[in-house]
Order: sequence, then structure tokens, then C-alpha cells
Amino acid sequence: MSAKTLTLHPADNVAIALTKLSAGDGIARGDVPRSHKVALADIPQGAPVLRYGQVIGQATRDIARGNHVHDHNMDMSAHDVDYAFATAVDALPPVTDPRTFDGYHREHGKVGTRNYIGVLTTVNCSGSVARFIAEEAEKTGLLDAFPNVDGIVPIVHSSGCGMSNRGDGYDILLRTLGGYAAHPNFGGILMVGLGCEVLQLADLVKGRKITSDGALRYMTIQQTGGTKRTIDQGLEHVASLAEFANQATRKPAPISELTLGMQCGGSDGYSGFTANPALGVASDMLVQHGATSILSETSEIYGAEHLLTRRARTPEIGQALVDKLSWWENYCALHGSKMDNNPSPGNKRGGLTTILEKSLGAVSKSGQAPLSGVFEYGAPLTSKGLVFMDSPGYDPCSVTGQVASGATLIAFTTGRGSVSGYKPSPCMKLSSNSDLFDRMGDDVDVNCGDIVDGVSLAEKGAEIFETLIAMASGQPSKSEAQGFGGVEFVPWQIGAVL
Repeated sequence: MSAKTLTLHPADNVAIALTKLSAGDGIARGDVPRSHKVALADIPQGAPVLRYGQVIGQATRDIARGNHVHDHNMDMSAHDVDYAFATAVDALPPVTDPRTFDGYHREHGKVGTRNYIGVLTTVNCSGSVARFIAEEAEKTGLLDAFPNVDGIVPIVHSSGCGMSNRGDGYDILLRTLGGYAAHPNFGGILMVGLGCEVLQLADLVKGRKITSDGALRYMTIQQTGGTKRTIDQGLEHVASLAEFANQATRKPAPISELTLGMQCGGSDGYSGFTANPALGVASDMLVQHGATSILSETSEIYGAEHLLTRRARTPEIGQALVDKLSWWENYCALHGSKMDNNPSPGNKRGGLTTILEKSLGAVSKSGQAPLSGVFEYGAPLTSKGLVFMDSPGYDPCSVTGQVASGATLIAFTTGRGSVSGYKPSPCMKLSSNSDLFDRMGDDVDVNCGDIVDGVSLAEKGAEIFETLIAMASGQPSKSEAQGFGGVEFVPWQIGAVL
């Protein structure tokens, strides 16, 4: 690293600009924005462009040493498909001094990091009534008498009817809502349906115990007698659920009871060597304690999947990940798109050029732990450690699936700036650069930009780990403190709208 550029691997033929470069500075031939790439050597047309010691694309014209390297002179190229299944599986050493957090111990054996009341809806038609119930409860101060309850979360969406009652679309929505209904961050659940929708309450309840003094209630607007009666009865249910949930108090629990969902959004050229690998260090620390970390966004590991398949515990796990990528290639083609249509315009303004480059940085969130499983969107997790959950790269949709799969914490890295929250699970934001932290510090919990100034990845990873433990024990994240989490429930929708 010089004062102005950073080379990430000895084999690289591009460096990252740590400040804006200009002609005459001894490095660049012209302007190169901060976090963008500058050529370290002449790169002939058709030759590979290397970052992280990996191919991120190829030159579409001759690139002279010192030139800005971006989408005007490089493009997507074939990527490494030597999956080498399960050939680089190195187990992390166990911890010698195990840590704990203070969480809510539930009857089903799981431990929550929050204690919300959820008002879940089977269909968009009951969404407004669910919100009316939550708003009326807040307006009347219904929860004032229950200090151990964190709040009421209406879970509303745009589907549930006008769909087939079989197939991927139905199965995904049922899994997602079922995951939220069983989530340990909810101390009580009220399910609200309309009554005539395709996704019926009975299918969602699945025989779970429902009693007048327990954690689960349900009602339909048609059977209850319309909007007003449903709101009135819903408030009675919420009051009863709050009384039940208020009995829970925080008690020590092993770190192994935590499940972390990892995301990156609004990434920039810094994300892949500051915030993402620092989160990877924290993820490894959680895995060492026996916890679970979820990597997702299938369309944003494209081109870097070989780094995960080599760490798969078994060839079958590695093949399951490759099969997901194949499904995505076909899915995109079916809808007239391509996997390399990513990165987004904001990513490109931040210095990322191809999906290969973006994916190599995104995968670094996974740390060094072996890959222990590959799961469907929103599916219950049956293995601990580092796992992969299939999802789109669209952040709210991906996080919704992670929460449905049991994520009790979310860690979200960003380089351009992202404002969002994901109730019932608290969301920590990590900035990839210090400029973002200075501009949007009210939204960012941990600044990883100081890695460029000499803070080690180990130090930053430990800071993230400690912040996650504090957040799991009740410390609000900045997104929580600002009230985010009410509109980010976005289940993945697949299939025909009928």
C-alpha cells in the first residue's frame, strides 16, 4: 500500500485508488475516482484483469499503465470453474474461553435476541387490518404496562392469493411466514387472515399448540365480522400476548445459540477488502463458538463460488451450491436477463465493474470456516457453522429469507450507504469507508474504513464480534433506534399471478 493506492495481491495488475488520482501525480495518466481501479502495468486487449489474485474480467481495449480501469475498457469474462469440491476444508479451532450473551429462552429451545409481538398476515388483503391493530395498540399505549416487550411488528406483504396452492411460489411464501411465526425473537404471535385466500391459516399453523394463554393466536376478518370487530378482538389478543411475553426476561445463553445473517448492499470498491473480510473474521469467531452464520445472495457469489465449493465439508454440499448457480442461470435466461447484469449503477459508481469483481468481495464475508450446508430460501437450518441460503441479491428479500431461516442478528456491510432494518432481528450496519461513516454516522454502527489507515482485520473483526454480542444482549442498533423494520418484509415471489 502506498499513500494513494492499495494492491491487494502480488499477482494483481490493478490497484485501488485510496484517494482521487490525477495526471501528473506519478501514478495515473488521468482522473481516477477514489475506490476505483488504476492499471499497474500495460494490459493488452483480451488479457485478464486481476484483483485479489483472481480474474475479474478482461480488457476490451489496450489499457496503458496508469489508466483508469472500469467499464469503458474492461468487461465480463469466463471465470474459474475448477470447483475442487471439499479440497480446502480447514476446521476452525474451538474457543478456549467461551462467551455468552443475554437472551430470551423460548419453550421450543431456541434463544431470541428480542421480545416482540408479531402480527402476521396470510394475505395482502389482511395487511391493512394488521397495521391498524399495531397502530391502535401504539396509540393507546397498550404496551406501557409490559416493559419486557420490545414492540409490535406487523408482518404484511403483497401476496397470499391470486396464486397456485402448489409450486415454488406457494412453498416459498409458506416457508417464509412459517419461519417468522416460529422465530425466537417473537414472544407472541397473532395471525390475521381474510378467510378466502389461497394460503390458509390452517396450513400456516400446522397443528401448533394454540391456547388462550399461550404464544400463538389466529383470526380471520370474515369470520370475526369485519374490520372494526377484528381490530377490537385483535387488540384483546395483543394485550393477552403481551402479558404472556412480558414474563420472559433476559438470561445468559451460549454464543452457539446465535444465528447471524450476513448481507452487503450498496457496495463499493472498498467493500471487498475492508468491511466484508472484517465481517468474515467476526463470522469465524461466532462459528468457533458453535454459532451459525448465513451467507446468501446467490446471484452475488457468481464467479466466486469456487472459493466456497473448495471449503465445502463434503462434495455433495459443494455440488448443491453449484446446482443453485445453474438454476439461477436458467432463471435469468427465462426472464431475458443475465447473471452479469449485476453490479448496480451505485456499485459501478463506487468502483465495481463486473459481477466477478463484486462476488469475490462479497464472498469474503464468509471468512475461512468450512461450508456446512446449502439451504432453500427461508428453510429451517439443520446444521450449524457457516451455511449458505439461496436468495436473490435484493437485500430486503434476501434478509427476509435469512430471518425466516432463523437469523436472530443481521450484519449488513455497505460502501455507498444503506438505510434499512429488519424486525424482529436487529441489524448492524458496517461502512466500508470512513467518508461514508462521516456522512451517515447516524445509520452506521461500525466503521471499517480505518482498516485502510492500519487497523488490522483481526482487530476490526473482534470489534464487530463484541458489538454483535452487545446487540444480541439488548443494545439497540442504529437502525432500530431510528425505527426501521416496518416495511422491509419482502418475501421472494416466484410464479404466475393468477
